Amino acid sequence: MKSRLLMIQGTSSGAGKSMLVTALCRILTNKGFKVAPFKSQNMSSFTYKIENTDKVIANAQAIQALACRATPDSNMNPILLKPIGNSKSRIYTNGEFLSVMEAKDYYSDFVLDKGLRIALDAFGELRRKYEIIILEGAGSPAEINIQKYDVANMIFAKKVNAPVILVSDIERGGCFASILGTMMLLNPSHQRLVKGIIINKFRGDNTILFPAIKKIESKISKPFLGIIPKIDHNIPKEDSLDRDSNDNEIRQGQKERERERENKNKRTYPQSIKKNDKTNDHQEATDQSDIDIDKEISRFAEKVESSINMDHILKKIIG
Repeated sequence: MKSRLLMIQGTSSGAGKSMLVTALCRILTNKGFKVAPFKSQNMSSFTYKIENTDKVIANAQAIQALACRATPDSNMNPILLKPIGNSKSRIYTNGEFLSVMEAKDYYSDFVLDKGLRIALDAFGELRRKYEIIILEGAGSPAEINIQKYDVANMIFAKKVNAPVILVSDIERGGCFASILGTMMLLNPSHQRLVKGIIINKFRGDNTILFPAIKKIESKISKPFLGIIPKIDHNIPKEDSLDRDSNDNEIRQGQKERERERENKNKRTYPQSIKKNDKTNDHQEATDQSDIDIDKEISRFAEKVESSINMDHILKKIIG
């Protein structure tokens, strides 16, 4: 099966990539397509243990699999980095622990050689099973200090020839500058992969944005495909910028080994996504056991679909 592809990248961390991928997975699944999520490399302390295995993936990809009504698969997140502080991370490949690496060693010795091949092989497995794959980038594709190592964004998109939609968070401010700056910092071959822009987390009257949108469209020659409002939801958050404290993240990361040894609970799907606690893989300490995540995903996806040009995305970009 030759899958059709779409990649969501962001102008920054916290732009809403994970949630937009979740929404698109549910929208396309509801249209009758067999859909899978994919993120080649994810740095997260929020993890999900795949049922009846010892393999783990980032919680975001497990939630996206739920949005697809698919079984979580280690191929959906072949490289996982769990930070433990002091520029070190525990590296998992294909769901299994590989080693602890410092950032400089990860970039110089692993990611472009072994890491990229692992990610491409996992992606190939998904392509044999699914009609559409929605890929998620990481951070921003314009981080020029690590751009040549960035297998989570344009390097991977170019390898698999995935069209890209760039999403920008207007709530934080600087949305239009970040869109223009991101496009300017991409090399021409990567610019050509970008097929459109989505503004995310807007509060107010959309028409206020139209003059700025028109100006940016004239500068980058890319269409704006939607303005998604700020949507309150109870779907578990994954990105570190959505947490209460980065210091807490480090403290959690430093306790990773102890928690893994102590955690004897056998987690199941999707109940493990429904309930977070302090002892299971660094989940937020908020009880969500009474929340129906599947219904939350559907509600969120409906609002996203009504805010974007889904017909253009499906027919002109995904193809």
